[in-house]
Amino acid sequence: MRLLEFGCVLVVVSALLISGDAEIYIVTVEGEPIISYTGGISGFEATAVESDEKIDTESELVTSYARHLEKKHDMLLGLLFEEGTYQKLYSYRHLINGFAVHISPEQAETLRRAPGVKSVERDWKVRKHTTHTPQFLGLPTGVWPTGGGFDRAGEDIVIGFVDSGIYPHHPSFATHNAEPYGPVPKYRGKCEADPDTKRSYCNGKIVGAQHFAQAAIAAGAFNPIIDFASPLDGDGHGSHTASIAAGNNGIPVRMHGHEFGRASGMAPRARIAVYKALYRLFGGYVADVVAAIDQAVYDGVDILSLSVGPNSPPAATRTTFLNPFDATLLGAVKAGVFVAQAAGNGGPFPKTMVSYSPWIASVAAAIDDRRYKNHLMLGNGKILAGIGLSPSTHLNETYTLVAANDVLLDSSVMRYSPTDCQRPELLNKNLIKGNILLCGYSFNFVVGTASIKKVSETAKALAAVGFVLCVENVSPGTKFDPVPVGLPGILITDASYSKELINYYNITTPRDWTGRVKRFEGTGKIGDGLMPILHKSAPQVALFSARGPNIKDFSFQEADLLKPDILAPGSLIWAAWCPNGTDEPNYVGEGFAMISGTSMSAPHIAGIAALIKQKHPHWSPAAIKSALMTTSTTLDRAGNPLLAQQTSESEAMKLVKATPFDYGSGHVDPTAALDPGLIFDAGYEDYLGFLCTTPGIDIHEIRNYTHTPCNTTMGKPSNLNTPSITISHLVRTQVVTRTVTNVAEEETYVITARMQPAVAIEVNPPAMTIKAGASRQFSVTLTVRSVRGTYSFGEVLMKGNRGHKVRIPVLANGYRR
Repeated sequence: MRLLEFGCVLVVVSALLISGDAEIYIVTVEGEPIISYTGGISGFEATAVESDEKIDTESELVTSYARHLEKKHDMLLGLLFEEGTYQKLYSYRHLINGFAVHISPEQAETLRRAPGVKSVERDWKVRKHTTHTPQFLGLPTGVWPTGGGFDRAGEDIVIGFVDSGIYPHHPSFATHNAEPYGPVPKYRGKCEADPDTKRSYCNGKIVGAQHFAQAAIAAGAFNPIIDFASPLDGDGHGSHTASIAAGNNGIPVRMHGHEFGRASGMAPRARIAVYKALYRLFGGYVADVVAAIDQAVYDGVDILSLSVGPNSPPAATRTTFLNPFDATLLGAVKAGVFVAQAAGNGGPFPKTMVSYSPWIASVAAAIDDRRYKNHLMLGNGKILAGIGLSPSTHLNETYTLVAANDVLLDSSVMRYSPTDCQRPELLNKNLIKGNILLCGYSFNFVVGTASIKKVSETAKALAAVGFVLCVENVSPGTKFDPVPVGLPGILITDASYSKELINYYNITTPRDWTGRVKRFEGTGKIGDGLMPILHKSAPQVALFSARGPNIKDFSFQEADLLKPDILAPGSLIWAAWCPNGTDEPNYVGEGFAMISGTSMSAPHIAGIAALIKQKHPHWSPAAIKSALMTTSTTLDRAGNPLLAQQTSESEAMKLVKATPFDYGSGHVDPTAALDPGLIFDAGYEDYLGFLCTTPGIDIHEIRNYTHTPCNTTMGKPSNLNTPSITISHLVRTQVVTRTVTNVAEEETYVITARMQPAVAIEVNPPAMTIKAGASRQFSVTLTVRSVRGTYSFGEVLMKGNRGHKVRIPVLANGYRR
């Protein structure tokens, strides 16, 4: 993930009389949306769905009520404002009742005071949270065979992607080598056509393709030349996430003449529905994203994959759980859609989550067991470690080292940062040919104006045998990913190793009194970095992955809800790319990219959720989330507790013992998730109970977004039936209840609990027998023993006599009062 600032964009000149200081606002109004309308308006019968039930898009009741809502939106705006002084961008009718409109701040105040208007919020920006993993997760042997093999894994499950679009011609989405795809009757989405070729973006694998850009256009941020007014991916990010979740199986990943393995989605037979709402330069706007989600749910997707989130907690609302974005997702879950959202890339610092709500599966990022390492051997025998996804120089030969700043064609070129090695025309080819070119890793690489790909191209253009990039200054937490290149190359990431190399080079490079080089006498050779090293210490929590505690408001007060929920692979993930994608400068023009971020971990969970939905089609989103969480693991492949990457004062990175604030319930285990034994189920009314019992949330605000009064017996938000227990402010003793439902055969479970010493834990009953399909309640009692000012961590473990293991994390922060 990276914050995308406004670049140079094409301003769309409008004939409308909209004020020059106009902004986009998301407005909610009185009246229930389709998903929760229970009747009462003359001429319009109820359209509400039960919890976890899809909207009947073909019903005349639904379409006529939708027209009624849109007409009311238009009437309200028409009564308040003169025609031409405003621009309505969207009507939201399915999940929330409201609209997005481009108006002046003064008009927004008029709207706020208008009868029937519930909330008026200024739009805010969102950003992206920017193969080997199926084998690492055990899918080919443990999960796919139970669903009929990879050629049936995810069959007829539709995953919606709210992202930057798709490159439909990629082999990861092709249908010519697959068994023909039949229709999916439950899905009603549209397929836009390419504006130039008039060809549909859909092909049977891709079943829906739409784009949403009205807010971006109104804001003047949209440039049709580079952003494409179509579902075409102008960035790379959307194609990457779609192929992680649902890309075809066994697609060769080839770059620079080398095959890096074969890529596959988690659910290779699942269908893809594209809802493009993110763009290359500026990310996206919530008004567009909400419209995309609203349409996706109406169209009938089963799963939503969101590698997108706000830049920070929404400042306009009092709580993180109630805003147009999260309220729309609550409606999606009510309609039976499972939502996986990237946790954010603000780690390793606490309270950096940007996915907050209990109805969403918030996914943290793990490093899997692959590591790409390389080395540079100097002429003095020293070996310097680095990273470089490249072939080696000839094994038995060493080559002369030549630094870029010693082979400039003209001293006047210094203003072009020639040591970045981005422009071959600045350097003397005669001195570089047949040698290893030494370059410097400057800030330009961090901001994306320089790339390792370009260094490789420069070295090749100058006939160098290879290149070395030296990092001389590094900030704590700086992350370096290996980049595939076609000729020998290495990035020395450790500043102390870079210093050794520079000292060796200076000693072996005699100069005259002016500083000009007499002879290049330093030598070296570059190792083979193409083969990954598999580590048993995997998985680990990635440095960048956002951390808990979860927050409930803009003041960063902690919530009684664990976030993230689960950990999935999100580092160095190979997946599809589009040739015109510029999200990563090192992969411009390529068909695949290996990138990192919680953007990559969320579609892993979306794809695995599709496999669970395929096996258990009637499970609720909460049941799927529960199965993923309770069967996850807190151990690495060597059987040791999970570790998390963390910054230190003296070094760039260190490993510490991970906690639930790093990984949620643990790292996903797809095989176990298909057969969890017990589930912790919850629905729309339970989520309303959570909102109504959370201190500090205005009940009027809850009613504004949910159209439902607070009438709950939940007592405390910690009683929400989630597969985790979190108490942010534990005073003396608190009893928490949970209900489990048996989704297997009758089984007897022994229940044990353990906790760090500052908090005592007790569970009751100690054992229970649960019949198939039955539900049973148990209680967990937490008591403060000593006040430490930090959270205590523990777990409740339920072991069944048929082999099922159900584990939930427990977190509590003890206070005197």
